[in-house]
Amino acid sequence: MLISILIVLIVILVSMTLHELMHGFVAYKLGDDTAKDLGRLTLNPLKHLDPWMSVVFPLLMLLTGGPIFGAAKPVPINTRMLRYNEWGFALVALAGPLTNFVLAFIGYIFWYLSANVVGAPDLVLLFWNYWVVVNLGFFAFNLLPIPPLDGSRLLYAIAPDAVRRLMEKMESFGLIFIIILIFLAGALLSTVIGHVVGWSLWLFQSIIG
Repeated sequence: MLISILIVLIVILVSMTLHELMHGFVAYKLGDDTAKDLGRLTLNPLKHLDPWMSVVFPLLMLLTGGPIFGAAKPVPINTRMLRYNEWGFALVALAGPLTNFVLAFIGYIFWYLSANVVGAPDLVLLFWNYWVVVNLGFFAFNLLPIPPLDGSRLLYAIAPDAVRRLMEKMESFGLIFIIILIFLAGALLSTVIGHVVGWSLWLFQSIIG
């Protein structure tokens, strides 16, 4: 179990750093330099990780046998500086989860090659297994349409004004709202995330073998 915890910590550090970096990078490309000015366009994980949602909670899920998911410290975005208005914001939001999805797919390729071509040691297979599962968990969790998660930005782009105002009020509570939701509806969230992870693995298997 200690080895599993160390591997998951390494995967979290890399995956969530790239997740948040891509949020800031896409925002910068769309005209908002807020993240750049605040030093968030960096590979330093300490700038991006939230101690509870990025580390403690995923490890608790690992120890209890649930799907591993979590979130990082949100990158500050000035929507008034973004091109394409709400759709620009949606593109910024989508960049993070899609990064995790791509990382998971790359990890699946390495796992497949390690298992079926190279004949790598069990520790290598375990690493790539966690790499895939953790990234898919972050992908699925962050796409939930709940403020302040990334999926809410996509919903915001198409929602009527009344729904947008409600989402803005929910977002004012930040990750506290998400933590409360996890404790109140953790089983449901785990089921939804587990299905998304399963479908993604099926897709990877269909593509790679």
